[in-house]
Amino acid sequence: MRSIPRIVTGPKQNAATLAAIQSADGGWAPRLSQEARLRQLENELAHQAVGGAAVDTEIERAVLLGALNRQQDARQAFVEILQRTPANFSALNEFGTLLTTMGAIEAACRVYSEAIAHHPENPIGHVNLANLLLRASRHAEARAHYEAVLKMDPEHAPAHQGLGAVLSDMGDRKAARHHFEKGFRGHAVSVLPYRGTAPPVALLQLISSGGGNIPTAPFLDDRVFLTSVVVADYLDPASPLPPHRLIFNAIGDADLCQPALEAAARLVARTSAPVINDPRAVMKTGRIGNATQLRAIQGVVTPRTLAMARTLLAGPDGANSIAKEGLCFPVLLRSPGYHTGRNFILVEAAAGLSAAAASLPGDDLLAIEYLDARGKDGNARKYRVMMIDGRIYPSHLAISANWKVHYFTSDMADRSEYRREEATFLGDMPAALGSKAMAALERIRDCLGLDYAGVDFAVGPDGDVLLFEANATMVIAPPGADERWAYRRAAIEKIRDAVVAMIMERSHTDGR
Repeated sequence: MRSIPRIVTGPKQNAATLAAIQSADGGWAPRLSQEARLRQLENELAHQAVGGAAVDTEIERAVLLGALNRQQDARQAFVEILQRTPANFSALNEFGTLLTTMGAIEAACRVYSEAIAHHPENPIGHVNLANLLLRASRHAEARAHYEAVLKMDPEHAPAHQGLGAVLSDMGDRKAARHHFEKGFRGHAVSVLPYRGTAPPVALLQLISSGGGNIPTAPFLDDRVFLTSVVVADYLDPASPLPPHRLIFNAIGDADLCQPALEAAARLVARTSAPVINDPRAVMKTGRIGNATQLRAIQGVVTPRTLAMARTLLAGPDGANSIAKEGLCFPVLLRSPGYHTGRNFILVEAAAGLSAAAASLPGDDLLAIEYLDARGKDGNARKYRVMMIDGRIYPSHLAISANWKVHYFTSDMADRSEYRREEATFLGDMPAALGSKAMAALERIRDCLGLDYAGVDFAVGPDGDVLLFEANATMVIAPPGADERWAYRRAAIEKIRDAVVAMIMERSHTDGR
């Protein structure tokens, strides 16, 4: 998961808001203040003519409706405002923010585009649209908007943050670091809106500027948690930490995020609050480290994994270098720090090595031994389990005719027999995997020492775990709305509930 800049809107809660935790009658003071302000605005609107000076009041009212979880009312309010003043930038921008919060991303893009059409010199519209384009991996379009903003204002921090994320995603991490430095230095802390009615759980979420972060949106409900997001690798060590009851270290990729993890380790040493996913434990979960340390576990087969210079692999002596390291073809090449199959290639023979290496980004590549995950039917299988607070949960099984197995590109949607096999795994994991694999997974869990982690693997013919990946960057992907995926929903909800329960339980402990 990349670090995507936040939507730019009007005034927001900041760290000082956290100090006002409770009002005299036990309610959530900022919420009560918002409700009182809404009543005041509605009284003002009832006594003045619509239009003119009333528009700003109407916009503020619509924003408050959204903040108070009255999203449909807020949406209707914005529609009515824009019917009368279709070019009002504030209304368009805040409406785009509301639609983004509601998950209506395509509609939000259209609204931000309209804001840009009417106000091309306002950088906020460009940045907010670019953030959504980046989220959809529409890198070229996002880049154009970020660069347009930096032509207007070379010091615009959100545009630097976004352009850094684009460049990092495209493999130009050196250039990305320049923009992250400009974007996050002095802007490393942000506080997300809180929409609950009771005092919140104040949570500190640590992330890395360049991605490799755990996707936390599915279980950090903004009606429960008041989240301060800290870009750990750019936080000034002298800055005070926002008030918090616990820390969720969302930095998960040890290969990509070493500087951020080191900074996070120093940060957590400054507080006695409970920490989910100690950065020091995450540091040990790089692909090379896992291949070495987990190979020693009984019942686990790990691929031999080496870091090699891309120029060496792409040169005339690349195949000989592979052979000298004890690897044979087919071999896998991977750019570190990418997931979901990106920049990950199977090289069948030595003749294809040079072109394959040259096509991948980065100075160093991982050369990985190919583990054959095919079953008797010739299809590859990849299981995923999540390890939450010491317990192992089945997440999914993907079956594909392709060696590169990812759920969204697998054959699961087209084959009912594959879905029945997955349902068996989700319903009775020990029976589906066997006792040898279950015991191996338990040993992997203990070795990783993470509160939130996942393992991707296959099961060999003798019951061994063929390890593909074991780290904290695993996504808990919700099943689609189609009824064919109904069998998956209970398993996913169980994992999400376990994560939320762990966070709530840790927030009520006295510290480490």
